[in-house]
Amino acid sequence: ERTMADRVPEDPDDRLARKEREARAILRRLGRVVVAVSGGVDSALLLAMAREELGDRARAALAVSPSLAGREREEARALAKRLGVPLVELRTGEFEDPRYLANGPDRCYWCRAALAEALVRLAAEDGAAACYGAIADDTADDRPGMLAAREAGLRAPLLEAGFTKEDVRRLAKRLGLPVWDKPASACLASRIPRGERVTAERLARVERAEEGLARLGYRAVRVRDHGAIARIELPAESVAAAAADRERIVEAVRRAGYAYVCLDLEGYRPAGLAANRSA
Repeated sequence: ERTMADRVPEDPDDRLARKEREARAILRRLGRVVVAVSGGVDSALLLAMAREELGDRARAALAVSPSLAGREREEARALAKRLGVPLVELRTGEFEDPRYLANGPDRCYWCRAALAEALVRLAAEDGAAACYGAIADDTADDRPGMLAAREAGLRAPLLEAGFTKEDVRRLAKRLGLPVWDKPASACLASRIPRGERVTAERLARVERAEEGLARLGYRAVRVRDHGAIARIELPAESVAAAAADRERIVEAVRRAGYAYVCLDLEGYRPAGLAANRSA
């Protein structure tokens, strides 16, 4: 028979503390790790905990390619410096892989496979475990990149401990990480419609447009590349204000190299849905 204690829901703070203990225990058992960082909050939290638990037995690795925005690279560098963790910048080979460049449904698989190969090779030099910042929320969608990570043997301590995005943000804020409330992002290749070839030129144009909009104060923004047309996605609650700000937005996006600028009235949707539509 269940006791009263069994029927009382677990306090959110207790639940988070339990997950944190488990993630830290996993890191201690691994003993030495190389953590893939991206500039985002999930990998930032994992690296911070690895540093606290393992000291100089924790290293960071950043995959550098045309699909990584310069802003993300700088934030990853700043995080590693803040935590006092050595950062290795890995040149991954997905842009030499025609399967990645074809931008099919499996694009993320080939991207993550290239990262995993480089990360595992780096970790092996130290006898370390290769880790990345996957969390429980990531399992809700079709994530071919996670399959590639599992196949390569990458560990995901936050996922293994049951962390959700809410958990990550709460703990990252508690630990004083400046990216705790950073909007979720994805690689620049996710801005190109499925089936259209990924090129460094298109990615650079997207990056220039998004950087221009960021300077105008739009933190959570996607610029979907439809050739000469830029389709801008913002959170639904920001669409009305952006429409009133159209002159500055048009100027910033045209300066990036687009001939036409469209504001998507539906607002932001995950790339798997939005990027598949034709212009």
